[in-house]
Amino acid sequence: MPSRLDQMRANPAGDWSIDDVAALCREHAIRCIPPSGGGSHWKVSDPTQHDILTIPFRRPVKPVYIRRLVRFVNAVREVRDAKT
Repeated sequence: MPSRLDQMRANPAGDWSIDDVAALCREHAIRCIPPSGGGSHWKVSDPTQHDILTIPFRRPVKPVYIRRLVRFVNAVREVRDAKT
């Protein structure tokens, strides 16, 4: 079975939830912080990246955010692979 990352890459318009986003982040040891102070956006970050990706809680998560998340995970993996 393809990995969650491969599935998201192949079908960004799928019925993805914020739980799927959080699970993908856990799989790749990327920080995924729930909203605080009444906000509705989760924050995805990693020390290897300058940007912080924000993803709204709404379900399903829109394809644009899934595409950004896939690019973010790929960028993290590239940096980590280059260090090994």
